[in-house]
Amino acid sequence: MDDDDVSARKGSFRKFLEHLSGAGKAIGVLTSGGDAQGMNAAVRAVVRMGIYVGAKVYFIYEGYQGMVDGGSNIVEANWESVSSILQVGGTIIGSARCKAFRTREGRLKAAGNLVQRGITNLCVIGGDGSLTGANIFRKEWSGLLKELAENGDIDREEVQKHAYLNVVGMVGSIDNDFCGTDMTIGTDSALHRIIEVVDAIMTTAQSHQRTFVLEVMGRHCGYLALVSALACGADWVFLPESPPEEGWQENMCIKLSENRARKKRLNIIIVAEGAIDTQNKPITSEQIKELVVTQLGYDTRVTILGHVQRGGTPSAFDRILASRMGVEAVVALLQATPETPACVVSLSGNQAVRLPLVECVQMTQDVQKAMDERRFKDAVRLRGRSFESNLNTYKRLAIKMPDDQIPKSNCNVAVINVGAPAAGMNAAVRSAVRVGISEGHKMFAIYDGFEGFAKGQIKEIGWADVGGWTGQGGSILGTKRTLPGKSLEAIAEQMRTHSINALLIIGGFEAYLGLLELSAAREKYEELCVPMVMVPATVSNNVPGSDFSIGADTALNTITDTCDRIKQSASGTKRRVFIIETMGGYCGYLANMGGLAAGADAAYIFEEPFDIRDLQANVEHLTEKMKTTIQRGLVLRNESCSEHYTTDFIYHLYSEEGKGVFDCRKNVLGHMQQGGAPSPFDRNFGTKISARAMQWLSTKLKEAQGKGKRFMTDDCICVLGISKRNLLFQPVAQLKKETDFEHRIPKEQWWLKLRPLMKILAKYKASYEVSDPGQLEHVHHRGHEEPAAI
Repeated sequence: MDDDDVSARKGSFRKFLEHLSGAGKAIGVLTSGGDAQGMNAAVRAVVRMGIYVGAKVYFIYEGYQGMVDGGSNIVEANWESVSSILQVGGTIIGSARCKAFRTREGRLKAAGNLVQRGITNLCVIGGDGSLTGANIFRKEWSGLLKELAENGDIDREEVQKHAYLNVVGMVGSIDNDFCGTDMTIGTDSALHRIIEVVDAIMTTAQSHQRTFVLEVMGRHCGYLALVSALACGADWVFLPESPPEEGWQENMCIKLSENRARKKRLNIIIVAEGAIDTQNKPITSEQIKELVVTQLGYDTRVTILGHVQRGGTPSAFDRILASRMGVEAVVALLQATPETPACVVSLSGNQAVRLPLVECVQMTQDVQKAMDERRFKDAVRLRGRSFESNLNTYKRLAIKMPDDQIPKSNCNVAVINVGAPAAGMNAAVRSAVRVGISEGHKMFAIYDGFEGFAKGQIKEIGWADVGGWTGQGGSILGTKRTLPGKSLEAIAEQMRTHSINALLIIGGFEAYLGLLELSAAREKYEELCVPMVMVPATVSNNVPGSDFSIGADTALNTITDTCDRIKQSASGTKRRVFIIETMGGYCGYLANMGGLAAGADAAYIFEEPFDIRDLQANVEHLTEKMKTTIQRGLVLRNESCSEHYTTDFIYHLYSEEGKGVFDCRKNVLGHMQQGGAPSPFDRNFGTKISARAMQWLSTKLKEAQGKGKRFMTDDCICVLGISKRNLLFQPVAQLKKETDFEHRIPKEQWWLKLRPLMKILAKYKASYEVSDPGQLEHVHHRGHEEPAAI
């Protein structure tokens, strides 16, 4: 890093400190409406970021009810009040439905209670109802204060001093029913609960050849039902936004019996609790059960998941999302002026954005209106890009068209797994095979990576062969780290023998290197002049050209779960520091994001060089921490972050330096990070990105039909990835210059921007780059690029 770069960094730090002093400001944080996992992570981030910038932060207990009642319901929070809540579901400050706040006198009382403590900044975590309430309150604020002054409850100076109220919202709702954000806090965790249940039910259903009807939450929004259907390959799904066509009863029964005829021993039907038909009449799970029993005579059971979906510990995704949103919310409050409209901090792709609250609420209500007026196509469109693409992908993968209705392309497309196994690879293979078949191609599976390719381990693979693959961990096709370089001739020969017209590679950095080698060999072997696309799948998340790769989320959840258990053990023994080594090669993604999700005190990574002085500072920091009520420490270390500062070295150093203050333990997580059933995120992401890759290959093949064209150009060999907010196909030839080949990582990595976040939340001074003030985006804005909704 050159000096200019360093001074530019320092400049942004200064910009941060000058503009963002919270001195003399008070922030109130409340959770309202239905609870959601991850709310605590958001509360923790708001409290700690608020204290970090010098503001006072108050807990408002029991939502708006506590604001109206005042007294002991509004309490100043300190750093330790939010310790150990990151891994707890629900909300520690309570949530209640409040009738009083809907009346003006209720809001008058609330305003009085806030002014008493000088609170003029509100951070509201809840659903659209809670956020609408906050906005009404903000608009009435000056009127309420005047009234309080007239009644003699406050004096005139107070009215002047607290003239306006700033409101920033974060959406905490397991239904993901809020327009303007790709994911609401709690949705991912609710999907974890649903998928755990579905995986468990599948084993028993298979034993008895049963049909299961599963009812999931979502009174007005079918997101949970849709994504869980996509993630478990359900036979049928019922959603409020997209009711089944007339005569669905017969169609569904045909579909179920066809699946049984294909040797499938079980059927899963997923129903959103708000499912309706085209006449807006409810469709209940009991009704569906009756239908299956009377029409088909299958042994059918109903399972209603209910409040299980709201419970349990938040997933890694929700903890990171909530922590990012919480910090962004404090920044937004401190940058607000009397003219700033109330905003919602939300997620678009993997970018944190601010949107006008009123627009989001309006659009959310428009969806309901469209459903009430039976304009279901509009309802799906208004739900946003991710909902629409989920629905289309589900339809393509769940329902096989009869063979005679699929126009044949006369193309053979092969799928191969390369590198180390990653959870979600099988979901990607299933999706590719089924989309390929529906596009009229003949699909081939290559077993055991490039090694198997050279030996001719290639078989045609059909629609039913990939049934039930989404929930399987590892790689069913088998995968090897071998590169194609040494056996190019044999591979070219196999391409010729099986006349393969296109290749889809699912894998990590080896797949990327392999793709480069195949690309370079096109001069010599004309068999290799076919379109090829790579879908990134590796726990390390180190593939150039994509912000995320399949398998990283599952590994992150494994690390987070383990850290939770270790922290629990450490709190029991007191004064203990754990040093945990994570995988990732030279890429610090898992260590850094794991640290953020588990609430670690430090995370050592290769991308941010450290020396003995940093280690010393960390030890001193932990020594100070042991004097407080939080007497435990957690330090993550990426396996290759430093040649000499090994896990053992750091363990011995901490043990020696911490003598008499704390003792030390170390833990190497190892290959458990590559195993396990894929998380809902990885199943969904693998399914969607792989389907998109197949469509791209089809387009390339169609363009060349009848022209006998050889694919020699750079844009025929691409990596498909998520970049900021878009899905992008990038030629590997271009990505070469963005790659650090020695350390097998991209030169630029987006998640390094989140590094200061972890430090701030662990009480270190750090420079956090703030987004420019007043940058409110608009909800309707959609670019021409392809959206990367996850």
